[in-house]
Amino acid sequence: MKPNDKNRQYYKALLEKNSNYEGVFYVGVKTTGVFCRPTCPARKPKFENCEFFDNAQQAFLAGFRPCERCHPLLNPDEESSLVKQLLMLLDERPEKRWKASDLRELSIDDSTARRQFKKRFGMTFIEYARAKRLGLAFKQIRGGDKVIDAQLSSGYESNSGFRDAFEKILGQVPARSKESHVLQATWIDTKLGPMIAMADHESLYLLEFVDRRGLEREVERLRKKGFAIVPGENAVLKSAREEINAYFDGKCFNFKTPIKLLGSDFQRSVWRALQKIPVGTTCSYQDLAKSLGLPKAYRAVANANGANQIAIIIPCHRVINADGKLGGYGGGISRKDWLLSHEENI
Repeated sequence: MKPNDKNRQYYKALLEKNSNYEGVFYVGVKTTGVFCRPTCPARKPKFENCEFFDNAQQAFLAGFRPCERCHPLLNPDEESSLVKQLLMLLDERPEKRWKASDLRELSIDDSTARRQFKKRFGMTFIEYARAKRLGLAFKQIRGGDKVIDAQLSSGYESNSGFRDAFEKILGQVPARSKESHVLQATWIDTKLGPMIAMADHESLYLLEFVDRRGLEREVERLRKKGFAIVPGENAVLKSAREEINAYFDGKCFNFKTPIKLLGSDFQRSVWRALQKIPVGTTCSYQDLAKSLGLPKAYRAVANANGANQIAIIIPCHRVINADGKLGGYGGGISRKDWLLSHEENI
């Protein structure tokens, strides 16, 4: 892509406040002398007054200062001090049945807590706390505890209330919990925006950008397979976070986090082939099909590539069209372009 064409693309993203471009570029505004992230809420400058940069350091060296509205030097998805405080309270008392009045007693505005948690996690603080509490109840029941004990320890005096809440959050009633499987879910902040990771204590099942097209369907498929999903952390998620952070820092391209491939035999064969594409290189769907001994199955290979649920670790972004164009990517073409450029520079 020619430099001016890319700048036009960036300018369009700036006007739309497109979050897919977070971390992909920064814009310096010649008339004000500040530089911003793509999603800055400030009034947009004219195209001729914009100068685009790949990173904040370039903007600094060009003499621009950071915008005080969008704070381009901070992670756009970093928790606010209030969210951090509330997460700490949840860790200290995970079994507590939190209410708005509890927050007010701590001099915390419950509407602010609700809004910030909704923005950060897609659910309010009370909903998040309930999910975490029921996740602990799920673990108790799976570990052999009686349902009544799990009910009381998670703050529910009413059996029917516990069952209703349990089913709403986890998709099943307590008596069936031992038959099912729990996945813990957490957020991983990256230079290209937040990702969501889901894992049990043995393997990673899902790793996607939170604004990926079709993410809701992927999560629903896991639920239909009998998985309950609750907020939490475990050793697998910790490993995934550390390796993804190292990847974006250019320090890790060979992942050791164990993964679980949920798909047909053909899909799994495609995903394993993806993992064999060397870092810093690309291949076409046709090339991938040929490597599997199925040269005419490139459309099926493309479909399997799109069904990958573990981004970056299974590098579906390394597959491009035969004509050299980037092709599609569930996380957005701008991210695909950034990832390939990132890997070419190792």
